[in-house]
Amino acid sequence: MAVGNRLKIAICGKSGLVGSKLESFFNSMNNEVVGVKIRDDVSVEDVAAQIEKCDVLINLSGVTILGRWDDEYKKKLYSSRIDTTKKLVDAIGLCHEKPKLFLNASAVGIYDSFHSHKDGSQKYADDFLSHLCRDWEAQARRAGDFGVRNVQMRFGVIYAKEGGAMQKMLPPFKMGVGGKMGSGKQIVSWIHLDDLVKAVYFIMKTPDINGAINFTAPYPLSNKEQTKILGKLLHRPTIFPLPAFVLKLIFGEGSTVMLDSKEVYPTKLLESGFSFEYGDFEDALKEIIR
Repeated sequence: MAVGNRLKIAICGKSGLVGSKLESFFNSMNNEVVGVKIRDDVSVEDVAAQIEKCDVLINLSGVTILGRWDDEYKKKLYSSRIDTTKKLVDAIGLCHEKPKLFLNASAVGIYDSFHSHKDGSQKYADDFLSHLCRDWEAQARRAGDFGVRNVQMRFGVIYAKEGGAMQKMLPPFKMGVGGKMGSGKQIVSWIHLDDLVKAVYFIMKTPDINGAINFTAPYPLSNKEQTKILGKLLHRPTIFPLPAFVLKLIFGEGSTVMLDSKEVYPTKLLESGFSFEYGDFEDALKEIIR
């Protein structure tokens, strides 16, 4: 894939935080960006027609992970990711001119909370989110059966000026009623949205990168440390903790996203020569709140 040429890039989930940023980035480079419609009533054949002759296919589909995980919501989390990815890969198999690269979203929630993790780590958690990610990645890897290079993007918590987790965190901190979540000891692996987009482009230009890739900044830190930095930059106290039991009441099992420790490092990206613009959390936060 000659990245210098005009590329056709198909994105499933183009309207979300990451998808819209990628669309803007690739459009600025004079590439063709198309959205992929993949609702339940869209056939595999129709999906194949949409992605025919695309150079890169990016799958970001899935309902938000931040919700109360009752049985009904778990079904939505699963079907919006696994079923959608299965349909996409089945469609790849029908294409006459297949994508040269398939990038599929995943998450650091696949890992357990007791170890630090490089990209090749197989120390997985035994909970709903980990099994969701594993099933999701298994569907994405099937693209390899059709000779398509595929990458599973294991996203950390995505921080951005445009929205996402940080924009949900900022209001209480700005009002001076923010604080740590639970014990605050849990390690947070995160990435600035600008670095995420640049990492996608870097992978497009680096053909020997494939498989599971950690999309996280090189310096994870504890929730307590994040809270301290937030307070310092906003000039606000951070003395109002959010107890774990409150998060569990609100989100149920979904509270694990905020309370479980995930210490994850972007080993493959760094070893391949990728340079983070926002490797340090304080630098990333300064850009977001300025």
